[in-house]
Amino acid sequence: IQRTGPRLGGRSKLMAQRLKTDWLLFSTIVAMVGFGLVMVYSASSVVAELNPRIKSSFHFVSHQLVWAIFSFIVLMYFKKRDYRRLHSPAWAFGSVGVVLMLQILVFIADSKTHRWFRLEGIGTLQPSEFAKPALLIFLAYFVTQRQETLNTRRTIAAVCLPLAVLAATVGIGDLGTAIVMVVPAAIVFYVAGLQRKLVTAALVAGLLCSVAFVAYKPYRLARIVGFFDPQYKLVSIFDKNGRIKKYISESITTRDPGYQARQSRIAVGSGGLVGLGPMQGIQKLYYLPEAHTDFIYAVIGEELGFFGCSAVLAGFLIILWRGLQVAWEAQDDFGRYLALGLTSSIVIQAFINISVVLDMGPTKGIPLPMISAGGSSLMSTLICLGMLLSVSEHSE
Repeated sequence: IQRTGPRLGGRSKLMAQRLKTDWLLFSTIVAMVGFGLVMVYSASSVVAELNPRIKSSFHFVSHQLVWAIFSFIVLMYFKKRDYRRLHSPAWAFGSVGVVLMLQILVFIADSKTHRWFRLEGIGTLQPSEFAKPALLIFLAYFVTQRQETLNTRRTIAAVCLPLAVLAATVGIGDLGTAIVMVVPAAIVFYVAGLQRKLVTAALVAGLLCSVAFVAYKPYRLARIVGFFDPQYKLVSIFDKNGRIKKYISESITTRDPGYQARQSRIAVGSGGLVGLGPMQGIQKLYYLPEAHTDFIYAVIGEELGFFGCSAVLAGFLIILWRGLQVAWEAQDDFGRYLALGLTSSIVIQAFINISVVLDMGPTKGIPLPMISAGGSSLMSTLICLGMLLSVSEHSE
């Protein structure tokens, strides 16, 4: 038999037919990152130009654009890479080890907030953001390896130690990111078959740790009390000596913990159905703090109205839908748990941010994925989405 070219093996030919991009998911990612760049410019241009240290309306959006370019390169790397290569001890334990090392270093380098490495010409790097993809790879690997003995004490002890250490190192400086890490972990373990009583015990332990982290810093406690008991009526019942109120007042940033939430409500309410128009928002002009980062959804509500907010929400619902479908169709347990963890992490973070902006929860510094300014958050999110696209392309 004459051969006119190289013959593909059966498996290679099958893989060539199978590797098809989920264009709906990929297009949604591209659209949301592009939309985020537009909104970052709209939310920050005037304030940046009026800032005597910056004096450039393109300062924040130019930094975000550079991060977006590098983040898409990383996304394409993970998208084209077979996700099953991540199913190894080197990736599972190595990625967590690198993040832990960075967290220890940032604790020393940033002695005040324990969050950022400040890099000249690049901005800031937040290691806690990269703890999310590292943890999700570790969880998918661990659950796949120990699925048959998941409910034994030995397995529970083996996974609790790295989870507790990672959550503690992240939670000291960034409690919101720690919460975003813990909830998807609970979802993955529950779906993998962890007994309900163990899941409940883990959530209770996580809640107690969260209370400790909240009490660790006065501004965190001020936000919780300011949301649930702004007049200190309930607190005064069991705090006769006023120690909690005095402790909260130690932080100058907590004089009015409800200020951001009020300004956010004004912005969203002012937008109405169709908004005031792009670049026409008022609240971003020194009224609403962090307008281009944590509260950018309020700027969207003011300038693009209900339709703009609904479009962003629809984008995350598409990611949820496609991500759950990828998890359902994954050809192995590792891909299934990885896709489930990646999807739930992104969507949970988005819904927490939106609920804070709409004053449905206490203020917390969590960016809106792909929309808020922040290079570390953008790269971390696109790493997760790159791995999710890889699972999609290699699924039957």
